[in-house]
Amino acid sequence: MRYIKDLREGEIFSEVYLCKQAQTQKTKAGKSYMSLTLQDKTGTVDAKIWELGNGIAHFEPMDYIKVDAEVTSFQGANQLKITRVRRADEGEYDVDDYMPCTEKNVDAMLSEIRAFAKSVKETHLAQLLAEFFENKAFLAMFGKQSAAKSVHHAFIGGLLEHTLSVTQVCEFLAKQYPILNRDLLVTAAMFHDIGKLKELSAFPENDYTDEGNLLGHIYMGAEMISRKIEAIPGFPKTLAAELKHCILAHHGELEFGSPKKPALCEALALSMADNLDAKMETLRELLQDGSDTAVNGWLGYQRLLESNIRITEV
Repeated sequence: MRYIKDLREGEIFSEVYLCKQAQTQKTKAGKSYMSLTLQDKTGTVDAKIWELGNGIAHFEPMDYIKVDAEVTSFQGANQLKITRVRRADEGEYDVDDYMPCTEKNVDAMLSEIRAFAKSVKETHLAQLLAEFFENKAFLAMFGKQSAAKSVHHAFIGGLLEHTLSVTQVCEFLAKQYPILNRDLLVTAAMFHDIGKLKELSAFPENDYTDEGNLLGHIYMGAEMISRKIEAIPGFPKTLAAELKHCILAHHGELEFGSPKKPALCEALALSMADNLDAKMETLRELLQDGSDTAVNGWLGYQRLLESNIRITEV
């Protein structure tokens, strides 16, 4: 298997990839060509079919396709120039080679997240957590979901990995800062991205659903929690509002998609824990993918972090 992360400019090769996207477009001169996004478990690459004649068989997005291609460069990134393509036959590929997946143990992470749920002492929050984290169908779906289409934790198990990490950071913050309501903060951490179960489709698509595009995971997450709260007798209204506020404010700023800015110390702590884990995972992925192309230890300017990033020795 020739993985996308290992491709180098000038290489000519034949390989099977998952076609995530395919569009027919026109050059400025009016000539038709196809623009593709190809994927394997190591990432995605832009590809072009400039000549739509012989050797270009019919295929659809989400097909596994066999391509003959040359690795070129466009705006500093690899791009494939495809000369032949067809649908791949059964036995020519292993689906596991095309699905990016957490490197951590999913069962161990699920056990740890369930332990956090059971550690919450406030009875209403504990009952709410049990509605989700003692539900086998929910856990099965939660353990497979990604946390994003791209940027960070965009892999199978990514939502679980990110949620557990944010919860662990919030547990530390609750011990470090006594002003924080530990049970509220930990519960909010475990629920903060739950809406991504509806915002993003499952792999191999891992794309925004219609509902996700229209509403977004923050609103949908708060709505999912609200419905469960309504079924719990005597759930305090103030506590319900505080929990939902933490979810609604967890991106920290209005321009980052939060409908509310943090008005509780728990909401502020959650937003900072979420941002920390997202940024650190973004860095991890950049360092992992860019180590071979770094110049004197520097990766160059990274738009997502608005900085030129240097690799340090660990």
